[in-house]
Amino acid sequence: MAKVSGNYELMYIIDATKSEEDIKAIVEKFKSLIEANGTVTELEEMGKRRLAYLINDMAEGYYVLVKFSSAPSFPAELKRVLGITEGVMRSLITVIED
Repeated sequence: MAKVSGNYELMYIIDATKSEEDIKAIVEKFKSLIEANGTVTELEEMGKRRLAYLINDMAEGYYVLVKFSSAPSFPAELKRVLGITEGVMRSLITVIED
């Protein structure tokens, strides 16, 4: 039987050189996208942190952690949108096993 809903965790890093308004807009964009396709159970803005290694010659990034539940087909679309959004440096979506 196919899964109707799954639990996921999304961690993404926003370019820390963006303005505070731009960062808030990106966070809100993904929050509303997830809410339109599922349920946000936790949203934690971890803030600016030093990166383990340089990404695009930058040493800092703004980290955001989102836990959500959605249909199993949605994370692929979310990954696509994260990949084409200017300002998102890296992202990772993982499945939370029940």
